[in-house]
Amino acid sequence: METYAVVRTEHLNHNGTLFGGQLLLWVDEYAWMAASLDFPGKKLVTRAMDTVEFKYSAHSGSILRFDITQKLLGTTSVKYHVDVFADEVGASKEKIIFSNCVTFVAVGKDGKKTPLK
Repeated sequence: METYAVVRTEHLNHNGTLFGGQLLLWVDEYAWMAASLDFPGKKLVTRAMDTVEFKYSAHSGSILRFDITQKLLGTTSVKYHVDVFADEVGASKEKIIFSNCVTFVAVGKDGKKTPLK
């Protein structure tokens, strides 16, 4: 799945660049959307995120592209790889600013793990 977001003033930190928590929110939300589309009818919750390392900053007006691909499929869980690219205002090409993997687990009404299939 591929989706986009625009960095706006309300997304900035005290240094005038994209707040890391906002980026993590988008990564988790968009990966969850991809998983929900791949497994309709399943209740999916975030289980884990891999190492969080911000490679580059993004500034107000940047267009972020989120490239989300399914990486691993288990019995009750699924892992998605997320690459985030920034197209900065005035730049000639986008650059990768963040990569991570997000793992989701399917749960039943009782909150316990349930098979995805």
